[in-house]
Amino acid sequence: MLDALRRGTLNLFAKGLLALLVVAFAVWGIGDVVRNVGRDTVATIGSVQITPDEVRQAYQDEMDSMTRRFGRRLTPAQAQMLGVQQRALSRLIGGAAIAEHARSLGLAISDQGLADMIKQDPAFQGTDGQFNVRAFQSYLRQAGMNEARFISERRKEEIRDQITDTLLATVSVPQWMIDVQNRYRNETRVAEYFTPDYDKVIKVPEPDEARLKTHYEQNLSQYMTPELRKINLLTLARAPLMAKITVSDDDIKAAFERDQDKYNVPEKRRIQQIAFDDKAAAEKAYAELSKAKNFTEAATKLGFKESDYDLGVLARKDMIDGKAAAAAFALKKDEVSKPVEGDFKTVILRVTEIVAGKQRSLADVKNELIESIKADRATDQIRTLHDKVDDARGSGKLLKEIGSELGIPFQEGIETDRSGKTLDGKPALEGPEAARIAQGAFAATQGVETEPVELSDGGYAWFDFVSTTPAKQKPFDAVKAEVVTQVKDEERRREISQLAVKLVDRINAGESVETLAKETFSKVEKSSAFTRNTSPQGLPAAAVQQAFLTAKGRAASAVSADRATRVVLKVVDIIPAPAVTPEVADRFKADLLREMQSDALAEYVGALQARYGLRINEAALRQALGDGAGSDQGQGLE
Repeated sequence: MLDALRRGTLNLFAKGLLALLVVAFAVWGIGDVVRNVGRDTVATIGSVQITPDEVRQAYQDEMDSMTRRFGRRLTPAQAQMLGVQQRALSRLIGGAAIAEHARSLGLAISDQGLADMIKQDPAFQGTDGQFNVRAFQSYLRQAGMNEARFISERRKEEIRDQITDTLLATVSVPQWMIDVQNRYRNETRVAEYFTPDYDKVIKVPEPDEARLKTHYEQNLSQYMTPELRKINLLTLARAPLMAKITVSDDDIKAAFERDQDKYNVPEKRRIQQIAFDDKAAAEKAYAELSKAKNFTEAATKLGFKESDYDLGVLARKDMIDGKAAAAAFALKKDEVSKPVEGDFKTVILRVTEIVAGKQRSLADVKNELIESIKADRATDQIRTLHDKVDDARGSGKLLKEIGSELGIPFQEGIETDRSGKTLDGKPALEGPEAARIAQGAFAATQGVETEPVELSDGGYAWFDFVSTTPAKQKPFDAVKAEVVTQVKDEERRREISQLAVKLVDRINAGESVETLAKETFSKVEKSSAFTRNTSPQGLPAAAVQQAFLTAKGRAASAVSADRATRVVLKVVDIIPAPAVTPEVADRFKADLLREMQSDALAEYVGALQARYGLRINEAALRQALGDGAGSDQGQGLE
């Protein structure tokens, strides 16, 4: 939310200051802190305090931002996975550190100066270019802010910008860094390579008894029976419920009339989208692209790879940027759009394929409707039965008794390992949920009632942990065949590595690749020119990396894609990167500038943290964000 308050005239990167501070804190963590802050304070840095209300508001702002980005509200689990809590706290800590620095420097903005800045903000001006009270109030309503909070946050923003603008203004990208970046990214190499037929050139002998027993003794932990847990299980799955549900023709017709648009096939388009940091760059590129006979060639000359700007075949709803979507679906086939100022960046769009939509009839979607109605009704039944099971467990009834009363399948005395299998490796449970239920069983404590396991189909499984069968050592004779396989595999990998080393040495000594390929029952392949970030057909990623560590005319080896063998390669050509074009140079410069500014801000905030000290009250943090979120947050900051 705060990002939206910044002035349009500020440095673009300075506008993303707090987002960068998030990255800095997320990378370093906040380990060097002192605990035991006041009860009503989540964190302090210097004399600046961060309150629980501020943390909750920052978290909500982050969630709102994510909702706008993804087009739907995140669940708490998804928010935790994406680090929303951590970003919210880091944003506040970064702002507090700069605020403390600004206070020590005596920086301030007068009320009149702040009022003038707000009046001059284009977001609050009417068509006449003058400050519009209604526009201002409308913005506050949409942002969920009152005027006092807006003015307070804007004042902090402007003061912080006085510091960050000065800091970032000193950062510049020297030409030599652009040249190095160009050489690194755009140098290409060509390699000859072959993969020996190791089955023909390597013969691993049968290991003797002494070797087998030595391996067994050195790897006893590999030859254990798994720990088993016995459980009684009550399973409420969706499929059995749906199988018993009948749907009438009237139900189908009503559902179709209610959601007819849902079943229509939308028009789809293959969309190409080139993004620019500013409109001026987009206008310059448009002048070239709009008159080009071959769009791809023209885009390549401007420094854009087709794989970077081809979005694939999308429906309008699939595009996150609403403005870009509207423009793309207004274009004719192969037409190039003028620069579109989208929600995130200025873009140029082109449509190369249009797949017409389709209006589907009731007959077309009847089966889909039946399954949808059944699924909805099954969901209602699951919810009802879940509550009944919980009530029955609360009254002391056994799972077997509950299953009999409610008609829910019950299984008794199931023995499973951690992966959901029996001692002989067969599935301990039917269906895809075996591993999920087994994980729940191994997280349980005997004698303690457990929470139900949520199944992937929306159902539930309740279990009682009955007993444990400890892991046991398997005797040598019982696993001898397995030991033989392990020993032979190890020996084969060792032989492959040794052979690859010898082949590389022979090539580097002057022998031809063709001779050695023939000798090892394989065929020499020659790659197309590749960069560090491409994967030519037949050449695994490890070989590409190795090729860029190898001099021209020299050989090396690399593990194959399946990691079972090794590829032998020789670098036959190194093609220097072409001279950087102005357009490509501008892109490199922008990328490097962002990285250098990020580094500068990281060092700046780190110095502020060391100077003023950071203290966090973990209890207040957990209370502000909820016990689960706060606990995870605290762990992530250690």
